[in-house]
Amino acid sequence: MTHIDQLHRYLFDNYQVRGELVQLQQSFHQVLESQAYPASVQRLLGELLSATSLLTATLKFEGHITVQLQGDGPVSLAVINGDHQQQLRGVARWEGEVPDSDKLADLVGKGYLAITITPFEGERYQGIVDLGEHSLSKSLENYFAQSEQLTTRIWLFTDLQHEQPRCAGMLLQALPGGQEGDFTHLEALTHTIKADELINLDAHEILYRLYHQEAVRVFDPQPVTFQCTCSREKCEQALLQVGQQEASDIVKEEGKIEMHCDYCGHHYHFDEADLQNLFNDTPTVH
Repeated sequence: MTHIDQLHRYLFDNYQVRGELVQLQQSFHQVLESQAYPASVQRLLGELLSATSLLTATLKFEGHITVQLQGDGPVSLAVINGDHQQQLRGVARWEGEVPDSDKLADLVGKGYLAITITPFEGERYQGIVDLGEHSLSKSLENYFAQSEQLTTRIWLFTDLQHEQPRCAGMLLQALPGGQEGDFTHLEALTHTIKADELINLDAHEILYRLYHQEAVRVFDPQPVTFQCTCSREKCEQALLQVGQQEASDIVKEEGKIEMHCDYCGHHYHFDEADLQNLFNDTPTVH
């Protein structure tokens, strides 16, 4: 694969249909680095990461999107957050033995998919769909059908066999004013994609193989990166909310305060001297 961690958008000149293709390696590796995830959870996070990148690219404004799976199965939570700049981060929580299965129901159990869209300007929106027996891609397609009234098809693949794991995805979406037969035709072409091709071939080669008889306009790719928003400053703000007395009591009992970021695995440590500096530097309001 020549280009990795890129999202490609494309349009068909003769059809009212848009498409997206994303291939991820480094950003996926960084998501997995924070915890020792079981293989099936790694595959699920790969699908979720690709899906969130594809969904983030559908935003028509600056803001964030969070794609979250929650249920009563061994994997109680899997969530990826992304923004309009294709900066992604994610985490999963599991308990006990996780089956080595690719079935969503075996991992998450009975649950739901929640998609939360938070524009920098405007109203926050959340759409929720039941998972049922569906795959992640089918659940996302149901979300678009219910919330956006847009016919959408999604393909998601994860490969853990490489030295660094990879994941990839494609999205095909009907635009207003298009013919149903046109979308069906393009969907049938796209459905011939194999996991090995989507993960390992160059994006332009994939698009040529699928649509060489169609007029396809491919836009410049957008880089996709792992970006955690944690910082020491945010931890300090949290400690200020706790208050000096309670924070000092924790340090006296534990020797230090340790704060851990589930997204990137970073640890932040605060001792008594750190607390003194933090609270002494805080302006007093009279």
